[in-house]
Amino acid sequence: MTNDGFLLPSAPNFRDLGGHRTREGRTVRDGLLYRSDALHSISEQDRAAYDGFGIRQLIDLRTHHERDRLPDLVPEGAEYAAVGVQNAEAPGANFVDLLADRERARKAFGNGAAERFMFGVYRDLVTEDEALDGYRDLVERAAKGPTALVFHCSAGKDRTGWGAALLLTLLGVDRGAVTADYLTSNERQANTDHWMRQLSRHSGLPWEDVEPMTRVRAEYLDSAFGHVDEVYGSFDNYVVDGLKLSGGTLESLRERLLV
Repeated sequence: MTNDGFLLPSAPNFRDLGGHRTREGRTVRDGLLYRSDALHSISEQDRAAYDGFGIRQLIDLRTHHERDRLPDLVPEGAEYAAVGVQNAEAPGANFVDLLADRERARKAFGNGAAERFMFGVYRDLVTEDEALDGYRDLVERAAKGPTALVFHCSAGKDRTGWGAALLLTLLGVDRGAVTADYLTSNERQANTDHWMRQLSRHSGLPWEDVEPMTRVRAEYLDSAFGHVDEVYGSFDNYVVDGLKLSGGTLESLRERLLV
């Protein structure tokens, strides 16, 4: 780890999900499961470290708009999989183009609408078909595909945040630790702040209108878990009826990732 606490300073939200304790007293293995922000910006100084993590599977949760604009740097020897969890044609999914249109940006995010937008994003990550298919794929790849594995979106905080919360909960990590891991993203948003401030200036929106989209909040994650209970009745029902994950997949996930 670098002196500033970042495994990869050029991708500051790249981090290991290992080390978490489960309610049954087991521990998530180190070095097998990583979460990250976008992986197009890995610097030359960080490239050796990036290749040295032994990544064998890279899962890109971004939409095709994002993937096409900023393709990932894939570690040598790794499989790359585009696994979308968001309807690419939904309002707000083509985020950069939306913020480039001042009138559309004002209607979408001005006067407190950005916060409402974020709560909507988290609801959709629980129930939309793309999200259900994508997160099922993520879990199955973590359970059965080559490791080490890294999954990411653009900022590594929302789509990736729900993916990490899902995986840790499936592994038996308690909600408090899941939320703490989720909130750690707030300390690692330097890259997001840079491009969001640029977009804010181009859109003409004041920073306070954009800021709710630049950080995670416990209420966002709580709203996703609450929506799980509202729609499916329980997290276990969400896993079986929504994600349609098999008992064998869950057993493989735990055997692989817990010690």
